[in-house]
Amino acid sequence: MTDHTKAAPLLPAAPDLCAGVADWLRHIGAERRLSPKTVEAYGRDVRIFLAFLQNHLGAPPTLADLAGLAPRDVRAFLSHRRADGISSRSLMRGLASARSLTRHLARTGRGEASALSAVRSPKIARSLPKPIAAAAAKRLTDPDERAGEDRETWVLARDAAVIALLYGCGLRISEALSLTRDEAPVPGVDRIEVLGKGGKRRQLPVIAAVQTAVADYLQLCPYALAPNGPLFVGAKGGPLNPRIVQQTVERMRGALGLPDSATPHALRHSFATHLLARGGDLRTIQELLGHASLSTTQIYTEVDGARLLAIHAAFHPRGGSSGPKPHTAK
Repeated sequence: MTDHTKAAPLLPAAPDLCAGVADWLRHIGAERRLSPKTVEAYGRDVRIFLAFLQNHLGAPPTLADLAGLAPRDVRAFLSHRRADGISSRSLMRGLASARSLTRHLARTGRGEASALSAVRSPKIARSLPKPIAAAAAKRLTDPDERAGEDRETWVLARDAAVIALLYGCGLRISEALSLTRDEAPVPGVDRIEVLGKGGKRRQLPVIAAVQTAVADYLQLCPYALAPNGPLFVGAKGGPLNPRIVQQTVERMRGALGLPDSATPHALRHSFATHLLARGGDLRTIQELLGHASLSTTQIYTEVDGARLLAIHAAFHPRGGSSGPKPHTAK
């Protein structure tokens, strides 16, 4: 387990507040079981907030200083960050990190800091996921689409198998690359278990096309894969780097004429959107994606709704610009 107390002396804060931050980091890492990267991001956000307070107050802030903050102090922090060109999304995350800290301090008897809760979070424009069309997603999983590339056949099969898992199971890259050889979903193995965000495990069905793609890769792979070792390996036999998968999709989207939004993660969006379009149940899609909240999954209903509106506008007699114009009474 990471010892977050080592970061405390580096904080721009008084010793009592440094101790509170260290305790908070331990709490969110050990008890709330957030990932090390998430804990690191929270700690970085709070360090930025405390650095502002040190300059704003003229001295390293104490627990008492934090409790004594007024809403105008928090607004000054947000204005300062906006002046540095920070996006609303990053501002919202930074404010959420600081609020998480102050809630922990209050729970552990170190004082209330109500000013952070009294200030509204910045509004952010909600952007819809950009799925890849079903036909294009299928072509991304076809190794024959890259037949002209100067790459070994087993590498093309490997990349096709990874991409097939991303689209066929809705996996994140990290989840696909965490599979071991003995977890390989080959013909006869129609289910996998993956470890997702927050340390949550979920089981997923694997369709026959994905099983075949994985089997083709294993048949061609020149390395003897250890049962508990990685299923997908790089050119030298070590664990496959996620960047290789990203670069593969970048090359293919150029060849297929796909937009920049066609990324490995967009295949996960495509999985959800295409299931929903074919009548998939929203609660089931939530479980397949590993979303903690149904509201996170519901955004795909907006994607499908936007697609239907676009089709309606393009093909309805009165929807498109080329259609007949409504009669206007004079």
